[in-house]
Amino acid sequence: MYDYLIVGAGLFGAVFAREAADAGKRVLVIDKRPHIAGNVYTEDVEGIHVHRYGAHIFHTNDSTVWGYVTRFATFNRFTNSPVANYKGELYSLPFNMYTFNKMWGVVTPEQAAAKIAEQRREIVGEPKNLEEQAISLVGRDIYEKLIKGYTEKQWGRDCRDLPAFIIKRLPVRLTFDNNYFNALYQGIPVGGYTKLAENLLDGIEVRLSCDYFADKAALDALADRVVYTGPIDAYFDYKLGTLEYRSVRFETELLDMPNFQGNAAVNYTDRETPWTRIIEHKWFEFGKDAQGNDLPKTVISREFSSEWKPGDEPYYPVNDAKNGALYQQYRGLADREEKVVFGGRLGEYKYYDMDQVIAAALRCCGKELG
Repeated sequence: MYDYLIVGAGLFGAVFAREAADAGKRVLVIDKRPHIAGNVYTEDVEGIHVHRYGAHIFHTNDSTVWGYVTRFATFNRFTNSPVANYKGELYSLPFNMYTFNKMWGVVTPEQAAAKIAEQRREIVGEPKNLEEQAISLVGRDIYEKLIKGYTEKQWGRDCRDLPAFIIKRLPVRLTFDNNYFNALYQGIPVGGYTKLAENLLDGIEVRLSCDYFADKAALDALADRVVYTGPIDAYFDYKLGTLEYRSVRFETELLDMPNFQGNAAVNYTDRETPWTRIIEHKWFEFGKDAQGNDLPKTVISREFSSEWKPGDEPYYPVNDAKNGALYQQYRGLADREEKVVFGGRLGEYKYYDMDQVIAAALRCCGKELG
């Protein structure tokens, strides 16, 4: 008999498992996938740690979370500085003086601010949708070239049909600063995220390729408590309806060349290019192997955004009013499940960054474990 059955070996489940085991609890972790680490799973291909479910760059301003995660991995000094490709024109992200210089030829912050202010004037009153919000922040030119196409591919909806709040925190800098996250702590685990998950789960029983719903009653009977990190609507067999997600499909290639695009992430911001971005995984670790040698090959992944359907991996909750109301109904059902704790991006139907997942897991442990 176990004290906790943890459904899902991603970050939330692994952190909870570690804390519970360290508190003397008997823990069993299961995952339907044949590997641990959930969506942060990395696998070694020709010495390159490939982010199998999309790019994950750890960043946080939370010193407690940073102190916690660095117990289980050494992080390198990778700084996210993506590039935008609009029909062959290359721009720096996030929007900063390099971007404004390329877009308009301006060379001072005062000139850039004046250009943005001039283009903002077309929006009168409170922005009613994402398009108006973006133009009110950075003007028409940047919206048309660097926001509109990318966003419509990402969400599968016209920018005029998307809520303004999605883009309210768009970083706009009147400095020459390409540091996208601008977080106090950021980097990639040396050895990849799978190594981080292995260290979190060290000494803990894990069963892989184990489908919770295929044998739910028997698995539930193994433990006093269940920590569930899968989709909350799936737990209740979708009886109130299906929550919406955006999913991502990857086309990954091993290329016999040392350098494909010269950067970890290049966003394709025109509407015509079918993929949203290309990731070149080796640059997350500076193109070097574990011994510091240059890697002769490279691995790229093209990312295609799509509407989620059963059988796909759910990635991003569609946090609009309709889905928010449906989630609250499921949350009401979850609150009545006395034996089950719901956590993580899918269990809470919330867009979490990695540091937020870890912080939420630690808060959950504080309540559960005392």
